[in-house]
Amino acid sequence: MAADKKAPPVKPANQYAAFETHPDEKVTVAAEPCDDPKDCDFFRLPYIQHGFVAVRVIFTNESDVPLSLDDARIQFISINNDKIPAATDDDLQRRLFSTKGTAGKKIPLPMPLPPITMHDKPVDKQITKDDGDFGFNGTTVNPHSTLAGYLFYDVRELPDRPLKGAELDVKMVHTLDGKKQLFDFNIPFDKWLAAQPGAKSAEATPKL
Repeated sequence: MAADKKAPPVKPANQYAAFETHPDEKVTVAAEPCDDPKDCDFFRLPYIQHGFVAVRVIFTNESDVPLSLDDARIQFISINNDKIPAATDDDLQRRLFSTKGTAGKKIPLPMPLPPITMHDKPVDKQITKDDGDFGFNGTTVNPHSTLAGYLFYDVRELPDRPLKGAELDVKMVHTLDGKKQLFDFNIPFDKWLAAQPGAKSAEATPKL
């Protein structure tokens, strides 16, 4: 995949199909998933084909105080209430490049020295470059600004349509001074599914 491809420009969160706004806190969070490789072909690696769904999470802060995402928890909640955290670079490495994972194997040494852990190999540079280009470039959402980044969720064990009935749960977003924690955001992916071309006509088709 071309290394110079760019993700679509970031818009304010309320311009996406799936979002939740807290009027009193003046903060909006949106979730824009990608479950078709053709729609996010700017990634260097085939994450979607390996059982991940990419979700662009967009924070728009219209308040006068900066927000911190340092402690934020952004989980994929399936229709069956499976709580899936965002994949780490190691998780992506393990799925795309190795069957053994990056935990490593221990080589025994003569006692009393402890075993030395030998790791298979470091995280592939394409993963770290994708993270640098398309992930969050910071954890502070400044006043009257928008911050966005892609996260990956392992949905390989979920039903064929993992987005159906699922939601993105965003919690533990604080003001930068730590004095206030925002209310949780719960963004249904069904809103995004309903906005896709052909979604209404497909649902309207009678079952024979």
